[in-house]
Amino acid sequence: MQLYIVRHGMAIDREEPKCPPDPERYLTEEGMEKTKGVAKGLAALGATPGLLVSSPYTRAVQTAEIFADALDYSRQKIRRSELLLPGAEPTLLFRELAREKQASSIFLFGHAPHLDDVIATALGSKKHVTALKKAGVALVELKRISPPIGVLVWLAIPKLLRKAGK
Repeated sequence: MQLYIVRHGMAIDREEPKCPPDPERYLTEEGMEKTKGVAKGLAALGATPGLLVSSPYTRAVQTAEIFADALDYSRQKIRRSELLLPGAEPTLLFRELAREKQASSIFLFGHAPHLDDVIATALGSKKHVTALKKAGVALVELKRISPPIGVLVWLAIPKLLRKAGK
């Protein structure tokens, strides 16, 4: 199974006077534009999702919707999972993913450093081996889903993927 792990795009700063509570923080205009470029880049590379799963936080859902549009995936089919919230236990996420027998390619949308925990767990590491940037993407090839045994195929910074989409 291919697992695309995507950190949400640039969101409104916590220090902004108009900043809503953390679960409702949303992507900025710049964040939306840059995330669209990243999603276009993945589409240009031929990525095809079998399933999109997002943290329920606004900024992650918005990022998933941008990717859904670029990858010809229905926004209505995006699943939300509390196992992609900050602090969730990665092994429980992999147990949930193991139930997805149909999807050979899954996109996950969430937050740092939780997604770095997910990647480390997939690779069998107790420590972070990545530091995803906002709208950054990692591709992990899972040989087994739960407990996970995977290989990091690539990790891309947003700028690189935006260039691929041009």
